Amino acid sequence: MGVSLCFTTSATYTLPSFSSSYNRSPSLSQTLFFPFCPKPLFSLNLNLNLNLMSKSKCGNVDDHTLTSSLFDYHRFDHQLLQSIAYDSLVWASLHGLLVGHKSIQNSGTVPGVGLVHAPFALLPNPFPEIHWKQACHLAPLFNELVDRVSLDGKFLQESLSRTKKVDEFTSRLLDIHSKMLEINKKEDIRLGLHRSDYMLDEQTNSLLQIELNTISSSFAGLSSLVSQLHRNTLSHYGKLLGLDSERVPANNSVNLFVEALAKAWSEYNNPRAVIMFIVQAEERNMYDQHFLSVYLRERHHITTIRKTLAEVDQEGELLPDGTLAVGGQAIAVIYFRAGYTPADFPSESEWRARLLMEQSSAIKCPSISYHLVGTKKIQQELAKPNVLERFLENKDDIAKLRECFAGLWSLDDSDIARKAIERPELYVMKPQREGGGNNIYGDAVRETLQKLQKAGSEEDAAYILMQRIFPTTSAAILMRDGCWHKDHAVSELGIYGTYLRNKDKVIMNNQSGYLMRTKVSSSDEGGVAAGFAVLDSVYLT
Repeated sequence: MGVSLCFTTSATYTLPSFSSSYNRSPSLSQTLFFPFCPKPLFSLNLNLNLNLMSKSKCGNVDDHTLTSSLFDYHRFDHQLLQSIAYDSLVWASLHGLLVGHKSIQNSGTVPGVGLVHAPFALLPNPFPEIHWKQACHLAPLFNELVDRVSLDGKFLQESLSRTKKVDEFTSRLLDIHSKMLEINKKEDIRLGLHRSDYMLDEQTNSLLQIELNTISSSFAGLSSLVSQLHRNTLSHYGKLLGLDSERVPANNSVNLFVEALAKAWSEYNNPRAVIMFIVQAEERNMYDQHFLSVYLRERHHITTIRKTLAEVDQEGELLPDGTLAVGGQAIAVIYFRAGYTPADFPSESEWRARLLMEQSSAIKCPSISYHLVGTKKIQQELAKPNVLERFLENKDDIAKLRECFAGLWSLDDSDIARKAIERPELYVMKPQREGGGNNIYGDAVRETLQKLQKAGSEEDAAYILMQRIFPTTSAAILMRDGCWHKDHAVSELGIYGTYLRNKDKVIMNNQSGYLMRTKVSSSDEGGVAAGFAVLDSVYLT
């Protein structure tokens, strides 16, 4: 059972619903009592840490034992953790590591109302440096792959043809894509702000890709802050903890996203045009977005506006030369932080706006083609034998990409469907959805597959099957709503990529920072904004 602590004398704390990706251990009691001051253990823990380090130098303790002990954050003294937690909350509040609190009215619409710190891990997550470098090196390869796949309209339409019949949301996206193909619409300037998410599989010690995000790759702003927070924490407490702040990689994601958006704006070549953020009507994660807007204004003198899809429909018009004007302002770049879920399209108004934007000359991030490349079905298709060779020539690059692919299958494969029914705990069913909370695990995999088979329809085309990844658990301390909670957790590493191309000229193709998310090991899903995980950073081992 985990241990929770808030800054009160005593209380009963209900653990928030954390979830992430794939490993699920027995469920934990979620209502926990905690006293204000447990018996101090700090001197014992510090001596243990120093003794282990001393023995390691003499070769008496192996690296695994040392590493396991070093990152057993649960062993640290209560008062030390309380001090770190208090300082971390102050730092988060002063530096903008904030979200709107869901219980406060207008916290998702009016800046400055109902602020609370974003959920974060108190200390950084250990991660092998060799796998960290592997993930970073893959980012430019995935950037290029997305771009090349996006240009093959036939491949996208054919690969998603069965899905189109049973998934209304994907069908509507494909309809827009088809219209662009019919009028031979070219996207000469293409901007991608991507994130490829990975987990370390404990059994094979392999870095395996969870998914590739091509729309609304969030937390470039707040993830940078968490890395700064952890480096700051270790600069003050590192000697007591036995940790080195220099082992937390600098995370420049917010600056690199801003640079990519600014360069795209420059390529559009209209100094009076603005960058438009497409946002949800209520967005408690608005400060992650506002970091980008503020830096664009302060560093590049670029104006940004925020509009919902419905507002674009009401205020937008397509000028004769193809320029998109919204509220009388010409739009150079459209940056989607909404539009990735059916909930963002409650009426035909939102679909009209999506089509209007796609028809315009504005740079879309993402374009409809880039958006479709990020679907789960395309991820599964790219994992098939000989498919990568359709888009890439370099055999070494192909091998590096294929090495990180987990097992991915279509449900029209009767053999794999049978295996998943027999051993559902080894698979995950994934629909064509983003945002967290959509996947199917455990016995529900068997039940869903049997239901689909009994129905005898093509509804199975709405899903893919993926190998379930079982990552290593670690002893984590999770901060949410001013309380810290000890628990066993697993983590997911996201590597950001920025890509900008103007016709044949690649202007930018970079790895651009990272996002580490950590959640209790008893949970499945992993979205921070969806309430399933906390923000974290990497400690290289």
